Amino acid sequence: MGKAIVRLKDIADKTGFSTNTVSLALRESPRIPEPTRVLIQQAAAALNYLPNQIAKSLVSRQTMTIGLVLTDITNPTLTHAAQAIELALAARGYGTLFATSNNTLEEEIRTVEMFRSRQVDGMLIYPTSHRQLDHIRPLRRANYPVVLLVADPDAGIDAVCVDERRGAWKAVRHLIEMGHRRIGLVDSAARHGNSEKREGYLKALTEAGLDYDSKLAADPSGHTSKHGSAGMDELMSRKTGATAVFCTNDSLAIGALDWCRRHGVAVPRDMAIMGFDDIEYAAFAGVPLSSVRYATREVSEMAVERLMELIAAKDALPQARVSLIDPDLIIRDSTRLGA
Repeated sequence: MGKAIVRLKDIADKTGFSTNTVSLALRESPRIPEPTRVLIQQAAAALNYLPNQIAKSLVSRQTMTIGLVLTDITNPTLTHAAQAIELALAARGYGTLFATSNNTLEEEIRTVEMFRSRQVDGMLIYPTSHRQLDHIRPLRRANYPVVLLVADPDAGIDAVCVDERRGAWKAVRHLIEMGHRRIGLVDSAARHGNSEKREGYLKALTEAGLDYDSKLAADPSGHTSKHGSAGMDELMSRKTGATAVFCTNDSLAIGALDWCRRHGVAVPRDMAIMGFDDIEYAAFAGVPLSSVRYATREVSEMAVERLMELIAAKDALPQARVSLIDPDLIIRDSTRLGA
């Protein structure tokens, strides 16, 4: 049998005070003399008493929990972001419930519904598709606190995120400044309608007067290093004359680096490789990887702060705001001339 739950009545029986007195003492009420409060609190500790959070939430209409929806728990960037979010919420007295959509919209919809049934006070969501948000917009219209961690500026939902278009534009512009004119793109995000990085890539080409060649774009059908190697293999098999490749995350870029190592392609002399996110391993790759920094701490702190504002607003949410953080380029040997 499970261990019995300690009730206020058990503490009252042990100390000889009424349950009302016990309740007030455990809530640090000044109505109860300090010696009595200490005695009751010591008895509660001896009995391993824990407050009934369900009962408290019924009174306060708050569960002090937040739901966090990730797309892929194996993604290093999302793992670090989840840790930063959990710490930021804990500092504000909130617990975090985690769930993963595994990059499927159907699972994301189920997860959002599950969190609502658990009555979490708000949600932070990395959406699978940045444009398929019809299951989230009704929450916003119902004054439910939700903040996206990736979003289109026209989403109509509060969001705090890295400006992926600008980050990709900076990355490709850097490659152009290094003298590259045939720049490949390894990107699997477009299949989910997430075209921000592709748009940044195209904008940089257009501004430099370079034509887009569809043969230079490869969809590796996944986000891991294995997929990056496969995408690089597909790209190089087309004989496009590419001298540089922009990969839309660092795992893909590390796979591209590995493909170059196995096929005797020197980086950056024969092929420059640029990633996105600046995960920890990027600096320690066989050839240290140039990347676009994902501002984990800034995104996490700003998103949690925005969610707290929405929770405090109760049934009168302010107009939705989208905050885009301008990312920095981190230049390492994989694109640096003379490396």
